[in-house]
Amino acid sequence: MLFLIFILYLWILFMHRTHTCNELTKENIWEKVTLSGWVSNRRDHGWIIFIDLRDRYWLTQIVFDPADNKESWETADKFRSEYVIKATWTVRSRPEWQDNPNMTTWEIEVIINSSVELLSSAKTTPFELDEHSKETNEELRLKYRYLDMRRKKILDYMKFRSSLTTYTRNWFTVRDFIDVQTPILANSSPEWARDFLVPSRLHPGTFYALPQAPQQFKQLLMVWGVDKYFQIAPCFRDEDPRADRHAWDFYQIDCEMSFVEQDDVFKVVEDFLVDITSELTDKKILTETAWKDNIRETGKFFKLTHEQAMEKYGSDKPDLRYGLEMVDVIDIFEKSTNEIFSSIASDKVNNRIKALRVPNGDNIFSKTQMKGFEDYVRKFGAKGLWYFQMKEDGLKWPLNKFFTEADLTELVEVTKLEVWDVVFFGAWEKKLVQTYMWKFRNYLAEMMQLANPKEIAFCWIVDFPIFEEDEVTGKIDFEHNPFSMPQGWAADFDKEGTDLLSVKWFQYDLACNGYEILSWAIRNHDVNSLVKAFEKVGRTKQEVMDKFWAMYEAFQYWVPPHGWFAIGFDRLMMIYLNEHNIRDIYAFPKSWNAMDLMMNSPTKVDNEQLAELNIEVVEDVQ
Repeated sequence: MLFLIFILYLWILFMHRTHTCNELTKENIWEKVTLSGWVSNRRDHGWIIFIDLRDRYWLTQIVFDPADNKESWETADKFRSEYVIKATWTVRSRPEWQDNPNMTTWEIEVIINSSVELLSSAKTTPFELDEHSKETNEELRLKYRYLDMRRKKILDYMKFRSSLTTYTRNWFTVRDFIDVQTPILANSSPEWARDFLVPSRLHPGTFYALPQAPQQFKQLLMVWGVDKYFQIAPCFRDEDPRADRHAWDFYQIDCEMSFVEQDDVFKVVEDFLVDITSELTDKKILTETAWKDNIRETGKFFKLTHEQAMEKYGSDKPDLRYGLEMVDVIDIFEKSTNEIFSSIASDKVNNRIKALRVPNGDNIFSKTQMKGFEDYVRKFGAKGLWYFQMKEDGLKWPLNKFFTEADLTELVEVTKLEVWDVVFFGAWEKKLVQTYMWKFRNYLAEMMQLANPKEIAFCWIVDFPIFEEDEVTGKIDFEHNPFSMPQGWAADFDKEGTDLLSVKWFQYDLACNGYEILSWAIRNHDVNSLVKAFEKVGRTKQEVMDKFWAMYEAFQYWVPPHGWFAIGFDRLMMIYLNEHNIRDIYAFPKSWNAMDLMMNSPTKVDNEQLAELNIEVVEDVQ
C-alpha cells in the first residue's frame, strides 16, 4: 500500500501538462506544467524574481529562485515587460502571507525548477498596460490597438462581445429564424445617410454601395417565402462619429418576419432582451410599475407615443431610470403680465413653456450653480432659464409679481412642488425648448447621479409621424423609413385636405437608458400605397421604379404582410458594459475623426489603381 502511494506521489510530481494562465488552482499542486505568455509584471526581491505571466486567460505568478534552478533564474533576470516566454515548472502552494485573492490563481504559485525560454523580446511599450495606471490618450491607444487589447478591460469586452454574438445566434436559431448573409456590395438607395460608394472595374462609370442596412434584401426574402430571417448584419453609413455612434461601420441584430402585427414583433423583441439581459448581465429591467410603492419589478417594457416622449422628456430616447419629467405650463404663463412670456404662450402650436421640477433641489444646488445652469443651456441655443424655489413660506422668484396668487397656486399644483423643491422653466420655440431641456435634464441627472448603472429601462416609442416639414424650405419629406405601413393605409393620402404632418406610421423605436437601441416597423407591402407615399414628397412613380426596381417588381408577385426590427448590437453592448465611449467595444475601432490610426487609413492609392477603375482624382486648389 505504501509503495502504491509512493508511486502516485512520483506520478503527480513528474506529470507534465500544458496549461493556460489563470487555469491553475490548488488541485494542480505538485504537477509539472508548461505555460507560455507575456511578462505582465516583474518584481525582483533580492535573489528571488517574481513574474506575473499573462495570456488571454489572464495571470499566473511564477517564481525564479536560484536555489532551485540557477540557470533559469539567470535567464529570467533579463526578462522585461511584454517579453514572450515559455516556462516549465512545478506548482506549489503559495505561502499564507502572500495570498492575493484578486487573482484567480491566488492559492498557488509556480517555482521554476526545470527550464525557461525567451520566445520573443519587446520594445518598451508607448504607454503603460497596467490596469491601475491612468488610461492614456485615446488616439495613442488606437494607434497601438494590438497593445491596448492586452489590458484586461478591453480583453474582457471582446470576450463579452463574443458571448453576446453566440447567445444571439443560438436564441434566434432555436426559434426557427434563418440566418441569411445578405450582399455587402449592393445598390445605392436613398435611406438615412450618405452611402459609401465602390466603383466597378468591369462597368466603368457605375458604382456599388455598401449597404446602410440589408433592408431591401430581407424584404425580398419575405417575398421568397423565408418567413423568419435574422442576421448580425454589418452596416455602413457615411455619418460623423460621436460617443454613441461608431464611424463608418456598425453591426445590428437584424430581423424580418412575415404574417405579423405589431404585438407579435413586440413579443419577440421583449422576450429576447429579457432573456439576454438576465443570462449575460447583472442588470435589472425596470417596468412601468417599477416606481409603485418604491418597488422595482421586472415585466413589460415602458411605452410612450412619440408625442408624449417629446413633450415629457424633450427626446424620443428618454432615460426612464429616474423622474425629472417636464410639465407643460404654457396656459399659466399666458396669463402672466410679463409680455415676453405671454407673447410666447400666445402661440401654443409652435412654442412651448416647460417646467422641470427637481425634488429637494433647493438643498442640493447653490445659488451659483443655479445661475450657472443658464450658461449651460445657452450652449444649445436657449434664450434663458428661469426657476422658482419652494420655501416654507411659498414660492420665491423675482418674477412672482407678474403672476396672481391663484396662478402661483396653480403652478405649485401642476408641478407638484413641495417645500425645498426647485422648478426650472424653459420657454421659446417648440423644438428648441425640447432640445435644451432634454440636455439639461440629462445634465442634472448626471450631476445628481440619479441613474442606477445596475438598472435598465426599455421604453417603446410608438406612433411616429410619417412626414416632417423642412424648417427652411417648408418642403414635406419623410420623417424616417419610407417603407413603413401608414396607420390607416393609403386612405389618409387620398383624403382631400389631409394634414400630412398628422399621419402616423406603424413604426416604433426602442429607447434604453437614454439611447436609441432599436428601430422597427410593420412594412407597407402594398406597392400602390408605397408609390402614393413617395408622391407626397415629390417623388414620381418612375423614380420609385428606378431606385427600388427589385422591390417594385417583386411586389407584383404576391408579398405577405411583414415587419422587421433591428437592434443596435454595439450600442446595446455599450449599455450593458456601462461604457460611454462606443469605440472601446470594437476590436479595431475608428477614431473620433473617422480614421483608422492603426492601419493609417484612409490613404491615397496609386494612379494605376485609379486608372483601372476609370477614376481621376482632381486636387482641390484653394
